[in-house]
Amino acid sequence: MGYSSLLSVSLCVLLLFSSCYAQIEQLAARQHQQQRRGLERFQSQCQLQNLNVLQPNRKIKSEAGTTEIWDQSQEELQCAGVVVVRHKFEQRGLLLPSYNNAPQLMYVVQGRGIHGAAFPGCPETFQSTQQSQHQRPAERGQQSGDEHQKVREFREGDVIALPAGVSQWIYNNGESQLVLVSLVDQSNFANQLDPNYRKFFLAGNPQEEVQGSLQDRESEREERRERRGNNIFSRLDERTLADAFNIDTQLARKLQSQDDKRGIIVRAKEDFQVVRPGRQQEEEYEHEERRRESRDNGLEETFCTMRLKHNIADPKSADIYNPRAGRISTVNNYNLPILKFLRLSAEHGTLYRNGIYAPHWNINAHSIVYVTKGSGRCQIVDNNGNQVFNDRVEEGQLLVVPQNFAVVKQASSEGFEWIAFKTNENAKISPLAGRTSVTRAIPEEVLMNSFRISREEARRLKFNRQETSLLQSTKSQQEY
Repeated sequence: MGYSSLLSVSLCVLLLFSSCYAQIEQLAARQHQQQRRGLERFQSQCQLQNLNVLQPNRKIKSEAGTTEIWDQSQEELQCAGVVVVRHKFEQRGLLLPSYNNAPQLMYVVQGRGIHGAAFPGCPETFQSTQQSQHQRPAERGQQSGDEHQKVREFREGDVIALPAGVSQWIYNNGESQLVLVSLVDQSNFANQLDPNYRKFFLAGNPQEEVQGSLQDRESEREERRERRGNNIFSRLDERTLADAFNIDTQLARKLQSQDDKRGIIVRAKEDFQVVRPGRQQEEEYEHEERRRESRDNGLEETFCTMRLKHNIADPKSADIYNPRAGRISTVNNYNLPILKFLRLSAEHGTLYRNGIYAPHWNINAHSIVYVTKGSGRCQIVDNNGNQVFNDRVEEGQLLVVPQNFAVVKQASSEGFEWIAFKTNENAKISPLAGRTSVTRAIPEEVLMNSFRISREEARRLKFNRQETSLLQSTKSQQEY
């Protein structure tokens, strides 16, 4: 009897295991099919015959600044699967709280400011609980100060990371214009909607032009006019809002911002008095965070404690430096661990007069290059050996370098500086010239037979450059 019961239990367990294994196989097969479909989509969008320097197509004016958007329907941006936006803030300009449907990397081109990101479930660790002298007796003991999640001061050269669906606000507390350029990775796995750029505002009455692409905006103009709205509160019932926040309906209507014509960058009535540590205290805190990150095994850290910014333009943090050619700095999942979840990284490059960034290709990422200063000449070649780009790029322009396409950059007489957003958390390049190049790694015999050259020529090809990736021009008199 006991043997029969044991046999029955064993059969049941075996059937259950077989069923679970079959479901796992089906799930894996579905995921593989989805990956293949996604791969085909990218292949169909990257059949590029020529690349172009890109300028923003839309300019949206607000009360205290402007927003410029590169049209995502352009072939180069479709290939990379990204959207690029540039914000220009006047003094006391505030970008209204909002969130995106995909991860975002921002680079501070000019100025300084304050950045706030609200992560669900994280504590309000910044608190000010001074009791007001004008508080009525019945209100004594109630919260009279403010408390909120951590805010971060940033400066020129900082890269700021933001996961999909996390709301943020940005404020210019400097004395000059603040300029930010940001990349939104629409093809990222975190975007479960569609490839269109979607920005969800918590406040204000944003213009329709912020959403979607130019092509969508033209084809859906009538439909958008009929269903025009503003922030995410605008079409919720005011009584429901009042009940949810435990406020009166008059205040609930203010959340809906029906008559707000200020745009998405508004001017604060007076300078912000948000609770935040001094600049020196924040730098000390960031230094301690980096020390903790180097000790942690990756399990202790959460989004609540992760660093969101890293300065990439500081010459002291250069990864590659040649005093006669320039410097390169990178930020990736190693020095900013949150990028591991966003699957993005960035490179900052500075070339001195006529300096050369050695010919190379991006192994595992597209590179979206935004010129921050100066100008230079870029040449790009595709897999068929066709030159798809050979032109000058200047400050404020955008150039997309698809994955594996060979590229070389050379600065003009005024120098060349850029920020390159990469669609991989640990983007890598393979140089074609220099001490760490693929040419240096290939045996002489292979080079001799491949290029039909002599042994002496093969050795010159391999060893004439002792630099790594940044090269001093031997023809410095040539101007680009």
